[in-house]
Amino acid sequence: MFQEEIAKQLSVLTEIEPNKILECIESTKNKDMADFAVPIPKLNKFKKLAGKPDQLAIDFASKIQLNDCIQGASAAGNYLNFKVNRLLQVQEILKDVISKKDRFGMTEQGKGKKIIVEFSSPNIAKPFHAGHLRSTIIGNFMTNLFNELGYETVSMNYLGDWGKQYGLLAVGFEKYGSEEELLADPIKHLYNVYVKINGEAEKEEEAKKKYAEEVAAGVEPTAPLQTTPTIHDIARAYFKRMEDGDVEALAIWKRFRDLSIVKYKDIYNRLNVKFDIYSGESLVTEGMAIEFKKLQDKNLLEDSQGAKVIDLSKPNKLGKVLVQKTDGTTLYITRDIAAAVDRKNNIGFDKMYYVVASQQDFHFRQLFDILGKMDYQWQKDLTHINYGMVKGMSTRKGTVVFLEDILNKTQKKMLKIMKQNEQKFAEIEDPEKVADIVGLSAVVIQDFNAKRNKDYDFNWDRMLKSDGDTGPYLQYAHARLCSLERKSGFEFNPNANLTLLTEPEAFNLAITIGRYPEVIQLTHNQIEPSTLVGYLFELAHAVSSAHQVLWIKDREKDIAEARFVLYWAAKIILGSGLRILGLIPLERM
Repeated sequence: MFQEEIAKQLSVLTEIEPNKILECIESTKNKDMADFAVPIPKLNKFKKLAGKPDQLAIDFASKIQLNDCIQGASAAGNYLNFKVNRLLQVQEILKDVISKKDRFGMTEQGKGKKIIVEFSSPNIAKPFHAGHLRSTIIGNFMTNLFNELGYETVSMNYLGDWGKQYGLLAVGFEKYGSEEELLADPIKHLYNVYVKINGEAEKEEEAKKKYAEEVAAGVEPTAPLQTTPTIHDIARAYFKRMEDGDVEALAIWKRFRDLSIVKYKDIYNRLNVKFDIYSGESLVTEGMAIEFKKLQDKNLLEDSQGAKVIDLSKPNKLGKVLVQKTDGTTLYITRDIAAAVDRKNNIGFDKMYYVVASQQDFHFRQLFDILGKMDYQWQKDLTHINYGMVKGMSTRKGTVVFLEDILNKTQKKMLKIMKQNEQKFAEIEDPEKVADIVGLSAVVIQDFNAKRNKDYDFNWDRMLKSDGDTGPYLQYAHARLCSLERKSGFEFNPNANLTLLTEPEAFNLAITIGRYPEVIQLTHNQIEPSTLVGYLFELAHAVSSAHQVLWIKDREKDIAEARFVLYWAAKIILGSGLRILGLIPLERM
């Protein structure tokens, strides 16, 4: 209503279409100065305006017609600021939420468009740790957001289930494996096997290196050179058998894969994450042969000491990429080429996102460049959504922290905190489930608190924090609003007299609620969960301030009903935001 009136009047002054001006209108943070602002330079992208931006702002401000909506217009540098009828603004925001409920802030902008989001994608038999958590929760957030905005979204888990490491694992299991431990916890046991065999393989490599150095220095070697095949040699040979279709090798690999997926699904269920498709590198072996032939036909392959490489040094300076080893086995990037083509042909998409850590930035630049050289025009529709690393963990060194251990520890901590209030604890139907949700909220929000491209060190205190701006605080804010509704003695009245909401705290809360559509668009444009998280903390703080003065219980019916609607709207938005972030909003805790 207010933005539309601003756009309508500016359209007359600038001869720019109102819907284009709407894109330039910003909601201000400092409401004492203005409620809305238009940066004049932004209008130039639609039409080159004659005059300097600061002079145009002064000129436009003098020509704005004041009315029931717009109560003031002024210039501040390059900005044209607007003051609006606040009482009317509060009413319009709340009426909009009453009308749209949890669709408030959502659009159908993605209607008719299909998006694939590939995320999580752990390596089979490697632990699901805090590092994997980032891809999983960012991808889940993206899927939830895109679904709310009308896109047909396909969530895909592209499992790392192929490669030399499975040869290494098979060799390790033969030596250190236990059937009993495998069935009890496949991921953890296979990880322990991997660490042991990898440690042994590294010792062999170090011994070879030391022998070569001693010989080069003319020193008598301290130990003879190993003449039998090394662990890495045996692992490479095993993977070659897998690629050649060896039945026995594939049977062992499939067993490890199937057992791991069952365990992963348990963890995903706990994380409130669901996938439409479980795919994997192993499922694109047929497509690899077709795409490899296409690379040959386009003369993109070069020989390099028996291996095959693609030269990407021009024009993007991406170097030479190994796509086939000397023994004929494939690499990760070869399988990624085939997977992308397979998805385009068999699923179809308008856009595909890869949610993978920033350490893979170069890999994706190479992948997209190769697909472009193969004349796949849809290569422009591929985007790598990167994120910073969780530092301080290494699979090979065995220093990772299992995600399941993190969730168990946070659940235990939250359960202990919940028990401190015996009366509230007695009202909770399933305390362990609630504690698990609160614990997950702590883990997810501590991650989303900072921008996704930031690295951070794994820290137990950070994971377990429950006070301050944390996930438990947001859950508490939502549960408190639900409690207020239950105990107020009033019911939701969509026809409540909203003109009675005159207090500054009511205005602040309503205006914060009203910013939700803008925040959703910004979150979508940036694909940045921290934007939404920051807003939800602002909303929770505004609710907390309102609680101090805007009481409902024992107040006059008309005032109580108006305030009830205000708190109800805050609950709707807080719940909506939590769900987009992948969390279940709690009604009691």
